[in-house]
Amino acid sequence: MNFLKYNLRTPCPFNPVVFVFVLLLISLGSLKKTFAQQDPMYTQYNFNTQTINPAYAGTWETLGFTVLGRYQWIGIDNSPHTYSLSLQIPTGKKNIDLGLNVVNDEIGLEQHLSIMADYSYRVRLNMSTSLRFGLRAGFTNYSNPLANYIQDVDVTQQEVFESMDSKLIPNFGVGAFIYNPDFYLSFSTPKILETKLQPESSDFNYSNYAELRHFYFQGAYVFPLGDLIKFKPTLLAKVTINAPIAIDVTANFLLADKFWIGPMIRSSKSFGFLAQWITPNNLRLGYAIDFNTAKLSPFGGTHELMVSYELNSRSRSRMPSLF
Repeated sequence: MNFLKYNLRTPCPFNPVVFVFVLLLISLGSLKKTFAQQDPMYTQYNFNTQTINPAYAGTWETLGFTVLGRYQWIGIDNSPHTYSLSLQIPTGKKNIDLGLNVVNDEIGLEQHLSIMADYSYRVRLNMSTSLRFGLRAGFTNYSNPLANYIQDVDVTQQEVFESMDSKLIPNFGVGAFIYNPDFYLSFSTPKILETKLQPESSDFNYSNYAELRHFYFQGAYVFPLGDLIKFKPTLLAKVTINAPIAIDVTANFLLADKFWIGPMIRSSKSFGFLAQWITPNNLRLGYAIDFNTAKLSPFGGTHELMVSYELNSRSRSRMPSLF
């Protein structure tokens, strides 16, 4: 990363402290609203940003991938589980990079399998700060075999259910990502089109939103606490119309540029912890667990396993505290 050769303290017009403060104020106005949100939330969102922001593709400046598995509410039958794969693909062309995201999200019999391609373009704002714009396009295969929920289904109902069992849904998204060695700010809406599924027969009153539009705001800032410890608070806010804002705040500590540890708290009455090991051979191994403090608290927590690998980590090794 050539911009790292310059002064890491180059002034930038964006203030991350103001950014976090504004997000917290916005959240206070939506606590009494209720509406279901769809996209999965990740405890290790700080290391899985590309799943929600196409502009993140190319920030590694090398070929690499991230795989994450999330197993929610262990102990509950048919509880949600999510698998994601993200690829960063340099093109060799100046300021242009590509990415690929595959996300399989299941809860009960309902499944969302999403395959999206990313295009990212970088603009240098000054010697140390870059702004990336991202565009995403692809499709989601939505399936929900409604007939399997009901024991006795007549022929008419069976035809209606089958008309909604599986749909191939195209979509696209956009994002922006600004960063330098001290901080990053992210804004994205990974799926712009909202899709509502309804049976072909008007005699059957059923509808379901297969995809809703979500807006994501994310930020982080790095504070050195000596030669061997860095502190990086991060914040992620997910906004959906007519829904409460979901906010995650994590206190990340990087030890000797090799180990990440930190607690997490989420506005939906849950908290957790994460840890990551950066191995000498470009491999990263991460684990996170979070617990619900509300009605689901008697059940097991939610577990996440993450693996990422970079073909050439020279660029990453200069700033492991940021990504």
